[in-house]
Amino acid sequence: MSNSSSSVDLENVDSVSLMTELLCRMKCSTKPDKRLILIGPPGSGKGTQSPIIKDEYCLCHLATGDMLRAAVAAKTPLGVKAKEAMERGDLVSDDLVVGIIDEAMKKPSCQKGFILDGFPRTVVQAEKLDEMLGKQGAKIDKVLNFAIDDSILEERITGRWIHPSSRSYHTKFAPPKVPGIDDVTGEPLIQRKDDTAEVLKSRLESFHRQTKPVIDYYGKKGVVAALHAEKSPKDVTSEVQKIFFVGGGAQQISKQTSICIRFATDLP
Repeated sequence: MSNSSSSVDLENVDSVSLMTELLCRMKCSTKPDKRLILIGPPGSGKGTQSPIIKDEYCLCHLATGDMLRAAVAAKTPLGVKAKEAMERGDLVSDDLVVGIIDEAMKKPSCQKGFILDGFPRTVVQAEKLDEMLGKQGAKIDKVLNFAIDDSILEERITGRWIHPSSRSYHTKFAPPKVPGIDDVTGEPLIQRKDDTAEVLKSRLESFHRQTKPVIDYYGKKGVVAALHAEKSPKDVTSEVQKIFFVGGGAQQISKQTSICIRFATDLP
């Protein structure tokens, strides 16, 4: 970006937003680079902790499904190859996925590192990822394993009910005023197909079968950190802080991250 275009951009930014942006950049400049992998079954709390970690450590969040769709939509060379594979009914190759991750890592928002979610799922994928990072003189710094008993997951997930496109409830943790009825509209609640005990059991069996070798692979490298994912979100956040040797409690993180949440985009 040229100096002239930068000055034009700044003229269009109000002083409060500009100061917030400057504070955000100052905060991020002091953060060490981190390349993280999150591993955990459905309902383990990855979706809750990921944005907290992302904003606190100024990382980008790389979800392979989202990246594939974005690459296909943008018609990048790798995206075109991925689309061709999907149209043939083939799985997108590991090399293609790693290439798309490599592309995504070049975004300005990934300057301080990334959180990988949903990849790698196999040891071969982990090896290819490590090879790609190694060519850049980088490596995975930490694998956060959201460890939780399957029975707790079943209680968390099978108790979820939703009012489509508006609110969600839980029969134990956030129940509606009237069982099965939305508090606002009085309309019936529904349960997602994926939230039934039968579907969850199948998903968990697949998860354990796939991910145990990946956890063992990174465990041998000494980079796996197990989180007690059955704890409250606040307690899990505190565990993450301890893993990264950051002082202060979960409340401190939430105050700091509020500075940068609105600027979590690809800024130069």
